[in-house]
Parts: sequence; structure tokens; C-alpha cells
Amino acid sequence: MPSPAADDGAATAAPPADRSAPSPGQILRHLARCNAVAERALALGHHPFGAILVAPDHETVLLEQCNIDTVNHAESTLARVAATNFTPDYLWRCTLYTSVEPCCMCAGTAYWANIGRVVFGMTERELLGHTGNHAENPTMDLPARTVFAHGQKPVEVIGPVPEALPAIVAMHARFWQAR
Repeated sequence: MPSPAADDGAATAAPPADRSAPSPGQILRHLARCNAVAERALALGHHPFGAILVAPDHETVLLEQCNIDTVNHAESTLARVAATNFTPDYLWRCTLYTSVEPCCMCAGTAYWANIGRVVFGMTERELLGHTGNHAENPTMDLPARTVFAHGQKPVEVIGPVPEALPAIVAMHARFWQAR
């Protein structure tokens, strides 16, 4: 097993095939944690987005990050920190969970960090339905799968997850209606 410590090596071009999949229960538990991290963002005065990085065992949470601002989203900030702390081979076997589908900036950052799987609760398009043409969140309707499909590595995407939607939608509806 490769060491999870960071190195200066290039991202894995041909990812190892020995990745296991998270169970539905693990997915729901980790998306609930993302929502709790998004609640922390609200408490800090930020937009309600949260992300966590989970180890290959599908249990250990390695990092968590709430939204900071318009260019330091939860997912992109988490991916940059992960890339400086873990090897590309190790990150390929990890999973980035996020309450809302990563935007193109965040999907690109996860790709370059070599995170091999992304799980999200609500789509970017659904988010747009809650934010509308809000100046604080000029949502780009560009699915993460489309961003990843233009890369050379097969990043796995799981989402949206219908069972996680009610809590995520409730938080965003409450937040954006009050803005």
C-alpha cells in the first residue's frame, strides 16, 4: 500500500484498478457530514457548502472543509490541501464527498489533485433552481461528469443521491430565500 504522505511525483496516469466502492450507508453518512460542514460555513458567515475527503477504507475522514468565498470553494480548497498532504496514488483511492455537485473549478481541482472518486448530493442545476440569478452565486450549469470526461483519468462520479436531497435542499432554500 502506498504511503499517504505527500511527495513530488506526478499524478497517476493509469490509475490502479483495486478500488472498492462505498456502501449506500457510508455514502449517506458522509453526505450528512458534508451538510454539517455546510452548516458550519453558515455559522461563519459563508455560503452553505461543505466537503470531506474520505480514506480508501470508506470510514476515515481525512479532511473537511466549508466554503470560504467565491474562489475558495469547499471542494477546491480541500483538494489543494489534500494534494499537499497525500500522494497522488493514495488520493486516487480516496473519495471527495460534497453536499452539492462540484462546479467546473472544483471538479478541475479534484482532477488535478488526483482524487479518484467524487460523491455529491444535489446537482449544480438543482442548485441553480434555488439560487436563481443570484449575484452571490452565478452558478455555471456545467456538470462535473462533463469536466471529468474531458480528462485523461476516469474519475468516478456518484450523484446525485436522492436520499440526501431533502436536507441539502432545505438548507439551500432557507439560505438563498433569505438573501
